[in-house]
Amino acid sequence: MVIVKQQRVARKRTYLMCSPQHFAVEYAINPWMDPTAPVDRELAVKQWEGLREALTGLGHEVHLLDPEPGLPDMVYAANGAFTVDGTAYGARFKHDQRAAEAAAHRAFYADRGWRFVAPVETNEGEGDLAYLPQAHGGLVLAGYGFRTALAAHAEVEEAMGRPVVSLHLIDPRFYHLDVALAALDDTNVVYFPGAFSAASRRVLAQLFPDAVLADGDDAMSFGLNLVGDGRNVVLNAEATGLAGKLRAVGYHPVPVDLAELKKGGGSVKCCVAELRP
Repeated sequence: MVIVKQQRVARKRTYLMCSPQHFAVEYAINPWMDPTAPVDRELAVKQWEGLREALTGLGHEVHLLDPEPGLPDMVYAANGAFTVDGTAYGARFKHDQRAAEAAAHRAFYADRGWRFVAPVETNEGEGDLAYLPQAHGGLVLAGYGFRTALAAHAEVEEAMGRPVVSLHLIDPRFYHLDVALAALDDTNVVYFPGAFSAASRRVLAQLFPDAVLADGDDAMSFGLNLVGDGRNVVLNAEATGLAGKLRAVGYHPVPVDLAELKKGGGSVKCCVAELRP
């Protein structure tokens, strides 16, 4: 059997990031966090800068959210909101330690004139929400099971006017959708089947018959916590197996080292929110 690579085309994206100036692991709200393990904040900032430079080097625009003291997880900017066509649906964090981040994100959008929808239900932004604008007419994939309430999915549908497909996460190591699934482009995804319930696996298989399937090693190395622009896929340097799978089907892997930020339970995608004006 001969595998024919597709010609992949990048599309310029606009992103939001927040410096890990105050990053620390002071508590444990996911299975990856160990407050007894030392964190090198200076190295975390250096690695984060490497990610930002990788994105701008690919031609993307990166906006910055000011970090605030006392909020060590603000670097995971993807969790603060979810945006589609100039509307921002705000976050309502599950854990008290991160609750104040929501106000900082809301102020960012308010200052720029976005339509902002304040949530009633618990949700953690792009941590559990992925948008594919050309898949089935424009589709939101929404995770639940650990951080985002299932009821939030109806709020997203109402706010965005897009169909929402609910996906049940069942493994606490993959507590957010964005560590189990990622959009590679505007129509297709990569995901780790073991993170989802049997019913959700069937839904994904029907919706995305050409999806790239990741294995446990890919997932455990935070390889699925990636950012794709249609051709280039920026992902954790540890995910060498997944990089090979993506290369085999025509994508261009761009590895970055985020070992320090992984200590907080996040990698590339956690640090990058997509802005869709």
